[in-house]
Amino acid sequence: MAFFKKYYAKISQKWYPRSVTWGKPVSTKQLAKDLANGRTVTAADIYAVLAGLSDVMSLYMAQGRTVKLDGVGTFYYTANTSKNGVDSEDKVSAKQINSVRVAFIPEREKTESGAVTRALTQHEIVWELWGAEKSKGKASSDNSSSSSSGSESSTEGNSGTGGDGGNAGDGDDLHT
Repeated sequence: MAFFKKYYAKISQKWYPRSVTWGKPVSTKQLAKDLANGRTVTAADIYAVLAGLSDVMSLYMAQGRTVKLDGVGTFYYTANTSKNGVDSEDKVSAKQINSVRVAFIPEREKTESGAVTRALTQHEIVWELWGAEKSKGKASSDNSSSSSSGSESSTEGNSGTGGDGGNAGDGDDLHT
């Protein structure tokens, strides 16, 4: 079950649903344990592979390559210059780059009906309002006091996660 909260966008003066995550992030150790369940490899083997994945991916991306994980998507570096543009093409240099970010494009698949779905969304998602009584103790009955560190000027209707949205219910962290 996935959760959403009601979000008011000041720019458009409209209300939208915004996804909410709760609890601590699932750890690499837990992923390894779940992946090993019913398979012929051990959780320790999977953990070792997952732990080394970041180093290998960053090595390739530092060489200007993209990294595609089948069934997941493609990762690549982007360069940020923070508004320090120059007036002519011949003055452009690597010295203008002041930070690097990792970008991600989810893999897409076409269903039998021709619809396009993105990777990591193949399971049916049942949405429930965060704080609703049916949420089995995961949410408090009133989260209107929860803060959101997301930008009020985000794209209309854009659901996102990130930032600490406060604390809700039984002590699980709320992220919006």
